[in-house]
Amino acid sequence: MTSDMTARVLRLLSLLQTRREWSGADLAERLSVTVRTVRRDMDRLRELGYPVDSARGHAGGYRLAPGSDLPPLLLDDDEAVAIAVALRTAAGGLTGIEETALRALAKLEQVLPRRLRGQVTALQTSLADIGWENRGPRADPAHLAALAVACRDHEIVGFDYTTRHGGTAARRVEPCHLVASGSLWYLLAHDTDKDDWRLYRLDRISHPTPTGRRVPPRPVPGDDPAAFVAARLSAAPTRYRAIATVQAPAEHLRTHTPGLATRISPLTEHTCRVDASDDHLPRIARTLAGLDTDYSLDADREVLDHLRDAARRMLRGAG
Repeated sequence: MTSDMTARVLRLLSLLQTRREWSGADLAERLSVTVRTVRRDMDRLRELGYPVDSARGHAGGYRLAPGSDLPPLLLDDDEAVAIAVALRTAAGGLTGIEETALRALAKLEQVLPRRLRGQVTALQTSLADIGWENRGPRADPAHLAALAVACRDHEIVGFDYTTRHGGTAARRVEPCHLVASGSLWYLLAHDTDKDDWRLYRLDRISHPTPTGRRVPPRPVPGDDPAAFVAARLSAAPTRYRAIATVQAPAEHLRTHTPGLATRISPLTEHTCRVDASDDHLPRIARTLAGLDTDYSLDADREVLDHLRDAARRMLRGAG
């Protein structure tokens, strides 16, 4: 290949990796060539071992098909650094991925240019993580990946879902976004049977199955998936009730504890209400421990007993 042809074929490969399917006309426009040239370049990619599927028709349609071997990925500098840092912190909220992430990171660092290796090293040495709990709910990374593809392609999926009461029911949804909240992952989707928006915890999803049916993108109410999920979570029923009346303005608390988001509501100019209710007692304790001012607490007996036990253990340790 000439240098221009090589650059064009590499650009073509990069485009194929960014979207599930391209028409020949779209690719020709992106590359400033003819549709016929696109067809020839697709043949070159196949000769190099890339599994490219094509559809019939004047314009044609192309996609990278699953192959027996993983083809090389083309990454720009920012993408390479982002992947390296993501691998460094990939264990949060997922199960069985820690060792795999470290192996992938080692492979990536071996081929990073020196200029990027320095950036990644600097970022890694500057990052720290507090592992508050290691036994909480963990999502399956394979489910996360499958649902991410369904969100990208606007493809309806079916799965079995375990409710908070332990029952299991089949669901069929239009997936929209994946949202992380603390150590938990949520799928924001439009339920086709209930004709309404729903949140699904990934650790309660099993057997996600794409249906092959694609639908037009559905806008999230408010156009902010994270805010929508936060509002739904704050209004969701919980196992344990814990309401704190805090002696500080709501704006002060939002500034110093941004993770509480919609759980904070103003009462007066100098006080606010924090809903620390949760299904998990240690998370309630952490939320309350993060408050940097005095408060009074209205909570279930189980919450109060857990806080007293935790306080006694801390006092013994400090004694």
